[in-house]
Amino acid sequence: MKIHKIYASSVAKLDSNVYTGGGSDDTQVLQRVLDMAKDGDGVWLVMDGAALVSQLKLHSNTTIECLSKDCGFFQKPQSNGGVVTNAEWDNYEIKTRNITLIGGTYNQDCKNQEQFVPWHEYMFVHHTEKKKYTFGIEFYGVENLRIDGISIRNFRKYACAIGCFRNIIIENTWLDLPDHEDHSNQDGFHFWGPGQFLTLKNCGGTVGDDFVNISPDEKDRISSITDVLIDGVFLDNADQAMRLLSRDKGRLDRVAIRNVSGTYKGLGFYIGPWFREEGRYGNFGNIFIENVDLKPQKPNYDYRPPFLFSIGGNIESITLKNIRAHAAYDNRTLIELGSPFISYERDFHKEHTAEQKLETVVIEDLLVTEKEDEPWDTKYIQLFGPVKNLILKDINIFKNQPENGCMLALEEGGEVENFIASDIHTTGLKTLIENEEKIKNRI
Repeated sequence: MKIHKIYASSVAKLDSNVYTGGGSDDTQVLQRVLDMAKDGDGVWLVMDGAALVSQLKLHSNTTIECLSKDCGFFQKPQSNGGVVTNAEWDNYEIKTRNITLIGGTYNQDCKNQEQFVPWHEYMFVHHTEKKKYTFGIEFYGVENLRIDGISIRNFRKYACAIGCFRNIIIENTWLDLPDHEDHSNQDGFHFWGPGQFLTLKNCGGTVGDDFVNISPDEKDRISSITDVLIDGVFLDNADQAMRLLSRDKGRLDRVAIRNVSGTYKGLGFYIGPWFREEGRYGNFGNIFIENVDLKPQKPNYDYRPPFLFSIGGNIESITLKNIRAHAAYDNRTLIELGSPFISYERDFHKEHTAEQKLETVVIEDLLVTEKEDEPWDTKYIQLFGPVKNLILKDINIFKNQPENGCMLALEEGGEVENFIASDIHTTGLKTLIENEEKIKNRI
């Protein structure tokens, strides 16, 4: 195999600007370069300037390297598709291998793209709305994809959507969203199964929904994602932090998330099936989350109260470790257990939450500090469904206020079979456990 290294300035005009656009359409000349990889060779396209493009389609063994953040791509108005994508999509088979994006800025110019495009068979296998979102960067059926040091700017819907994958590495990547729109699903990184071996490190920025969404069976109800490492996420006033979603048979397993900091608005970690379907509570294996320090801001969603963690569904084991809560904006719940669906209607929950299987929940090293002038009377951990094993270790709540609030509240529908608590220290707290008679065994 031969790798063809081409400098973009040798074939294209590069008279655009990655922030303001304009210039000549360089799509065709750059696509001709990328098509040199169609028949088995490889392409290394060096972007030594800024190109105006509609969409570029990549084949196996393709590298695009931008020499600075002022190099890269600005998308033409009404292109209505990913700035870059793989040429051959598939939901269940790897057909593209060895793609690398290094450096530069990929600007979708969201105000001049449609939110939805017509149905595509590879996008949503059983999707009923018959339409597809417009994403910034998208790959389906890809192995050995590396994205390093790029900026994705003003994405119309998700910044980066990836489905059917193996061995994905995304690092040192920033999401810029100066044209943020409320309630428009400007998510960050969104992953669908089947997938295995996903690494996301040292990434951050602003999003208009979930910063990371790992939803193995959201599309087809059967696909799984396993072996995930997320390490180093920096949220810059993101609407939401992260969503882990399994709605049916698809399994999400062996997931480690650590070192998440910054600011978020209303909804932090949303973990559960989300979709309200009779008898369906997802399929989660082992989830481990540690070192979280997120400062809350004013919520911009009003369909339910805000939270830091909401966890529900069929979960084998989930551990939250080293969680810091300080500088409270409001008295939002820190950890909500047993609330699996989009709805926050308690009448619905009390009829169905008993069907979910929250096996083991470990909360270790939780530190809460509150000042006198901050919101009072918070229920820090709320339980709305049954948990088989609930373990609380090294919980520290220090309130510089008159006594108020509750560490653990077992609400209607909430109950614990086996409860272990150790090293609990509080000041200014009124109630340690509310409705503790709903705990069956103290170990």
